[in-house]
Amino acid sequence: SAESEAWQKGVIYAEGQNLARYLMEAPANYITPIKFAEHIEQKLRSFSNVKVHIRPESWITTQEMGAFLSVAKGSAEPPIFLEIHYLGGANTDDSPLVFVGKGVTFDSGGISLKPSSGMDAMRADMGGAATVCSAIVTAAALNMPLNIIGLAPLCENMPSGKANKPGDVVRAKNGKTIQVDNTDAEGRLLLADALCYAHNFKARAIVNAATLTGAMDVALGSAATGVFTNSSWLWTHLYEASILTGDRVWRMPLFEHYTKQVTDCPLADVSNIGKYSRAGGACTAAAFLREFVSASHWAHLDIAGVMSNKDEVPYLRKGMAGRPTRTLVEFAARLSQDRHN
Repeated sequence: SAESEAWQKGVIYAEGQNLARYLMEAPANYITPIKFAEHIEQKLRSFSNVKVHIRPESWITTQEMGAFLSVAKGSAEPPIFLEIHYLGGANTDDSPLVFVGKGVTFDSGGISLKPSSGMDAMRADMGGAATVCSAIVTAAALNMPLNIIGLAPLCENMPSGKANKPGDVVRAKNGKTIQVDNTDAEGRLLLADALCYAHNFKARAIVNAATLTGAMDVALGSAATGVFTNSSWLWTHLYEASILTGDRVWRMPLFEHYTKQVTDCPLADVSNIGKYSRAGGACTAAAFLREFVSASHWAHLDIAGVMSNKDEVPYLRKGMAGRPTRTLVEFAARLSQDRHN
């Protein structure tokens, strides 16, 4: 190809997705919360405009992230809150794009234990953290002209004597109480606290990604990532980016109908599952997250359906897909060209 610059850009995009695939595919005893954070730190070490903060459990405690800590306490592996600042904008104080990724490095389901068949795939339940962190590594490699902050709450969800019990009530960073009716709906507990923290940065937009619900896989399969958003402007950018990359997104509903199902809760402000349990599971999960968001431009990407690849995307072969890393990168590139505030 004569277009060597475009070719090289494509290689960098591909390397970003392959980084996410590597992190998701690696065994959970190799990619623990601290090892995940150190791997990303090592990838970003050469960039002078990137700062990486690996926050320990003591910091998480001072931030009063009670929902996140309640999941982490069931495991012998200590939790980590990974915070990345990429300052590629003309001014370091320009409002950043904030990426938030669910980082459950192994999800047993906790006391609400998953079936043993296929549980090994839950080493990839940190796919949200893997894709958003890989997208920032890619943005840095491309020297993108915008500021990006990446937040990844990292822990394991395990069924020990210290683990959350169904019916327990925990308190999130914003003070809201959560009844944990199912300990396998743990990703939204991590994200609740991380989303609260994301509001500290006066973001242009907050985008979170998570392998959140089996219901998303049932709804769309591996064809597209489901997007729940309160912003048509944000949706348009994500959708157009996904057309260009071929790693598609599809908009899903954020109706009050679903909010009522998670806020009708006997012991707390909100339940971590909808009152009708399986009905509209991806939608009630999104409604739950919305309870921790006040930003006017927020999108939740449920990537459970695109987590792995069987034979649907020929060039990926089998295994963890690393999707939609390239769409996140392309979205960031478009945002860097859009002066909308």
